[in-house]
Amino acid sequence: MAERDPKPVRYRARRTPVTWVRGGGLAALIFLLPMLFVFGAFSWYPIVRTAIMALQHTNLVQPATWVGLDNFRTVLHDPLLPTAVKNTAVFAGLALVFGYPIPLVAAVLMSEVRRLRGVFSALAYLPVVIPPVVAVLLWKTFYNGDATGVFNTILGWIHLGPYPWLQSQGTALPSLVLESTWANAGGTVIIYLAALTGVNSELYEAASVDGASIWRKVWHITLPQLRGVLLLTMILQIIGTAQVFLEPYLFTSGGPANATVTVLLMIYNYAFGNSLGGDYGSATALSLMLAAFLAIFSLAYLRATRSWSTR
Repeated sequence: MAERDPKPVRYRARRTPVTWVRGGGLAALIFLLPMLFVFGAFSWYPIVRTAIMALQHTNLVQPATWVGLDNFRTVLHDPLLPTAVKNTAVFAGLALVFGYPIPLVAAVLMSEVRRLRGVFSALAYLPVVIPPVVAVLLWKTFYNGDATGVFNTILGWIHLGPYPWLQSQGTALPSLVLESTWANAGGTVIIYLAALTGVNSELYEAASVDGASIWRKVWHITLPQLRGVLLLTMILQIIGTAQVFLEPYLFTSGGPANATVTVLLMIYNYAFGNSLGGDYGSATALSLMLAAFLAIFSLAYLRATRSWSTR
């Protein structure tokens, strides 16, 4: 019996600068240079500059002086920091409880509509089109604490109110969450509607034959099929709400009695609270602390949910 020829050994060519150039590496680098320059000038350089500024005492007017970790100590010893962290966490929690399921429910209901689906989608996305500042100022008139305010007028029809929506420590933060949910839900609804188009319609048809209700279809078909999208939108919402600034700044400026002060509002006050020049060192220090927390939280979240999103 003839012996089989041994499998030929393939030798990998040694890469040299000449082979790299001939393989198109230099051309790819030349095309990549403009993008690297843009990222370096507008992304990487500000990050490095922020890290340096966090170790300095500067107001961008007088010469900067190196203070080491004193800015971080100043921020950590600020008595307002625990309040800002608590308010930010409460805002993110309320936004997650109310703002996370509402877009999903709306998208599922729209997907079941046979007619005028485009109209409902446009109406859902309309708040996203409105400029954020305009939306906040519009809702500020709705939250007018007088009896003539929009919400108080409606509640007055059933003999309730008037309520000091933005003037009360108990209702100010939930009021901000309500406006933020209204303003940002439309984009998530569109994402869910796009994801629902990828769900196999035969699964719904088989469930209908078995007599399954719409809620059973959602629980056993829709949610498992959208698991990856749901996990992604959750982390994006948590990161977004942890950086809330516009609503507390325009609605209440952190009041009443610091009930709506958030971490980003503290950063703004550090930098621009003093008309003669703010403490940019402390502002950048707190910014780095927030960025580090969000990065660690995101990594832990993605690691914990890796197996869930791939099932």
